[in-house]
Amino acid sequence: MRGRALVVLLALGSLLAVISPSLERAPSPSGPSPSGPSPSGPSSSGPSPYPLPGGEGGERSGTVVRTVDGDTIYVRLGSGVEKVRYIGIDTPEVHHPTRGEEPGGREATDVNRRLLGHDPVRLETDVQLRDRYGRLLAYVWIRRPDGGETMVNAELVRLGYAAVMTVPPNVRHAELFRKLAAEAREHHRGLWAQPASPAR
Repeated sequence: MRGRALVVLLALGSLLAVISPSLERAPSPSGPSPSGPSPSGPSSSGPSPYPLPGGEGGERSGTVVRTVDGDTIYVRLGSGVEKVRYIGIDTPEVHHPTRGEEPGGREATDVNRRLLGHDPVRLETDVQLRDRYGRLLAYVWIRRPDGGETMVNAELVRLGYAAVMTVPPNVRHAELFRKLAAEAREHHRGLWAQPASPAR
């Protein structure tokens, strides 16, 4: 009897291993649409299939080489360039293959570009390092003139140019984002001042 139970358990374990990639958590259909592909991706339980220079996780400093839109940039890290998707936020599309340019997309991109400037950035990762498309998921920090730091993800929400998009397990700053989004809506900042909201 025990032998039969063990065989059943092993069979179930093998089945779960095969189907688990299709069970990844994605944003709610009623939530904001992600910029480009969904940021859900490989499990954080093992090493990323796209390792960072110098190892997994942690923090990295680099230089922005291109601003794609309000929530995606390219950053030079060491000798390579990473496509970085901001964690926890979503901005209107600029280059979507089917929806094209959405209202507010250009404004969000311009604000993102102005915030980044030409200075180095610090990338803070969370539990899940990358999405299923290999993009590095990060909180992007810039240094202020007073020597402190500002998180670009949070500042875009505070200014009203990004909506909150929480995708577990990367939830480290989710509560801050929700608070800033409520304030932006209440004070009609950025895209909330326009007839079309940044995301539905």
